[in-house]
Amino acid sequence: MMFRDHRRAVEIAAGSVVATVVLMLMVAFDATRAAIQPLDDAWLDAMDAIQFPPLVALAEVLDVAGSAWVTAPLRLAVALWLLKRRRWAHFGALALAVAVSEVGIGLLKGAIARPRPPGGLVQTTGFSFPSGHATASAVTAITLVVVLLPPGPARWRWELRAGLFVFAMALSRTYLNAHWLSDAVAGTLFGTAAVLAAVVTVIGLRNRLRPRFAHAPTGRPPPSPWGASSSPGDATPDR
Repeated sequence: MMFRDHRRAVEIAAGSVVATVVLMLMVAFDATRAAIQPLDDAWLDAMDAIQFPPLVALAEVLDVAGSAWVTAPLRLAVALWLLKRRRWAHFGALALAVAVSEVGIGLLKGAIARPRPPGGLVQTTGFSFPSGHATASAVTAITLVVVLLPPGPARWRWELRAGLFVFAMALSRTYLNAHWLSDAVAGTLFGTAAVLAAVVTVIGLRNRLRPRFAHAPTGRPPPSPWGASSSPGDATPDR
């Protein structure tokens, strides 16, 4: 599972961050953007060629589902529930992932100032890169799975479903001509990186701050909130 091995989680988080930065730099500079713009143009033409009213309607549903009108209340409700249950580590990961992604989206959009594709099928505001819907969907879907479900087959199945939802959201943004393909990919990578980095940070802080006398009698480190551990085989959820 995604977070059962702390070292693996760190590696995936680092890879997601690097991929996000590379794509951001490619879009930020005219010389490198010219290398990916033909692919963005070709993808936009392909989406235009397969416009089909039922699929457009489905993409419009995803447009609403990924908006702040849906994601913000959902995040708030889960955050309040975590606070009520005193699940501090889970709340910290959710809050950190949301804060990093929301601040980052604003900064990146303003810094790169990329115009949106022509012929958008839904109302949009602001610049195009990266996709705010793709970022918010990745942060919301992945984080909720991590903070609400204990490690095990059920979480693994929901991780797959979350991944499919994020993929569908990113695809829908290009289908509606709301974003270039590279915008949607960057948003997905950035949202995923924000979640992974938040979880890795909370796990690291939790293991550092927990007093030594709280360790198990065997001297092994305490279990992670998500079943992730610095040593294999120590994956057990907290209750």
